[in-house]
Amino acid sequence: MRVLGGLEGHRMLDSPSWVVALLRQPWVMLTVRIGLVSAYFIGGVAKLLHFDAAAAEQVHFGLHPGWLWASIAIFVELVGSLCIIFARFTWLAAGALAALTLVAMFVANDFWRLEGAAHFIALNSFFEHLGLIAAFVMVTRLVDVGRRSSE
Repeated sequence: MRVLGGLEGHRMLDSPSWVVALLRQPWVMLTVRIGLVSAYFIGGVAKLLHFDAAAAEQVHFGLHPGWLWASIAIFVELVGSLCIIFARFTWLAAGALAALTLVAMFVANDFWRLEGAAHFIALNSFFEHLGLIAAFVMVTRLVDVGRRSSE
């Protein structure tokens, strides 16, 4: 069975040899993991440095108490990002970041209640967040495959 574009069974049959060679470079997956979590890490730092604004943002989206939700977001964004970057407890970090993203999808991107340009913007953001959740599943799988192939 082919999963994740041919990664099941460590095969990349559809990729040209130069793509396979590039993807096998040790720095590539680290760069990909950093890119995946960069917005979360930067967001966590910003929330930490501006905690009152972070708590107010949570209240704005109907999450009470704001300080608790802001604290949870900061912890998940910072610790989860570092775990994914260093490929440690990836499944747990990816799950936590995916859960945080799922909450954000429904509280901040309620496109079904909006009209016009606001509907369009929220709809796009909703599905961008869904793509991030899928990427967390993929990075968990790729880290797992990478570990098994190096054993």
